[in-house]
Amino acid sequence: MRGSMADIILILILLIIIGAAVRYIIKARKSGVKCIGCPSGCSCSHEQESHCSGGCDCHMDTK
Repeated sequence: MRGSMADIILILILLIIIGAAVRYIIKARKSGVKCIGCPSGCSCSHEQESHCSGGCDCHMDTK
């Protein structure tokens, strides 16, 4: 019985982590962030592009 209780707790912890990640993504999209993976949120200017990795789709129009 202890094994099943540990499994339930592990599943609940994973669900909380996944739920928090999904909530973060939804909140970021609603606030207008173009690229969640970009450290600056793709809000860097052309002069500061050296600090930006430029690996996301929001930089495609600047190149």
